[in-house]
Amino acid sequence: MARFESLDLVVTTKPDRTPVTDADQAVERAIRELLAERRPSDGILGEEYGTAGSTTRQWIIDPIDGTAGFLRGVDIWGTLIALAIDGVPVLGVASSPALGKRWWAATGGGAWSSDARFPGAAPRRLAVSGVQTLADASISYGSIQQWDQAGQLDTLVALTREVWRTRAYGDLWSYMLVAEGHLDLAAEYDLQPYDMAALAPIVQEAGGRFTSVDGQEGPWHGSALATNGRLHELALTALAPPTA
Repeated sequence: MARFESLDLVVTTKPDRTPVTDADQAVERAIRELLAERRPSDGILGEEYGTAGSTTRQWIIDPIDGTAGFLRGVDIWGTLIALAIDGVPVLGVASSPALGKRWWAATGGGAWSSDARFPGAAPRRLAVSGVQTLADASISYGSIQQWDQAGQLDTLVALTREVWRTRAYGDLWSYMLVAEGHLDLAAEYDLQPYDMAALAPIVQEAGGRFTSVDGQEGPWHGSALATNGRLHELALTALAPPTA
């Protein structure tokens, strides 16, 4: 937060043309230093400094998910931390200090959130919505550019005609809104494992499902589809590329 809306924020462009700030780098270094002290035998996969150590127990870090918003002063950004065992995320934390919210989950332990607007309040257990039809669903689709670049813009437009309400909330917040039951479906293309690994356990422990847009399990396949579970197969069918 000390670097958020800072006038001397240092912004550079990575080879993949995405922005990175000195805050992204400082946050990841801080997390890596703590893990080196507390979990020295575990491996790490981080957005800014790559992979080190074991992949059997691997911490997956996105120091600032939503960097583009962060550097423009938009509040919807956060830190994502996951623990994956043999490639399966079993613990996830999503912390959004500008929103004053934090969400977390571990396999078998439920999904939870805290809210700085209510100091002293007990953590709230999360549960996805009970919506059962696309016609009643509220969805978030990330960005038009992602779907267009993936060659799936027509598929997205077709889905938006089937649902009740569409929005593009963006980044981690869309998925946390699914876990909280405020949204029924969130989907995006052009994602990396560190964009998704922490989100999957939270959505799943809230009662939802998290796969790629084509139905593959885990955060390793370049896209995300998170739903309340009841809508997942319907969404996969709706988002499947048309057959020749």
